[in-house]
Amino acid sequence: MNLIEKENLIRQKAEEFENASAETVIAWAIETFPNITFACSFGAEDVVLVDMIQKISPSTDIFYLDTDFHFKETYETRDRMAAKYNLKFVEVKSKLTPEEQAAEHGEELWKSDPTACCNLRKVEPLTRILSQYEAWITGIRRDQAPTRANAKKVEYDTKFGLVKFNPIAAWTSEEVWAYIKANDIIYNPLHDQNYPSIGCEHCTKQVMPGEDPRAGRWAGNEKTECGLHK
Repeated sequence: MNLIEKENLIRQKAEEFENASAETVIAWAIETFPNITFACSFGAEDVVLVDMIQKISPSTDIFYLDTDFHFKETYETRDRMAAKYNLKFVEVKSKLTPEEQAAEHGEELWKSDPTACCNLRKVEPLTRILSQYEAWITGIRRDQAPTRANAKKVEYDTKFGLVKFNPIAAWTSEEVWAYIKANDIIYNPLHDQNYPSIGCEHCTKQVMPGEDPRAGRWAGNEKTECGLHK
């Protein structure tokens, strides 16, 4: 399938999938693009998708970006899920250790230049791992942020050069949690402590009632995305 054929198929399926279930999107994605992977952050949306993928195609690769700066609760969630589903998450790390990053770019780069820190610890590793695949699945939802409002359930990711599936793009937070509860899904306990969106420990804080759900990410900066989806 050449790029033009692929783009035509994506446009057709984006319209067709608008009212399709997440499971339908995932099943078609895996059948059509066997060389596919899922990017898991261990947030609420992603634990839902791990469960769905395990039910549809347990052999599908699932990776996570280990920034070395995650909360201990995030690593514990990873371990609990690995045990429950008997799977091995593919670990993807920055080329620089935290010590090497500090030596080359200064201590606490996440404070002085959070975008540079995200590029080193997230964007570059993601670019590297995605170069091995022809499609990827993500847990982004349209109502998470204005930058995600126009996300389609299937689209061509021009930034990374592959097909991108967003099976729960149209879901609300309430639908995510309803699935978690109905299926007894393991989730990060920080969600119960006013952390609706969980990133690195240095750049994530609790969100108070009435605040935007992503207000806890890079608080005090205009930054709202780490660069993986925009």
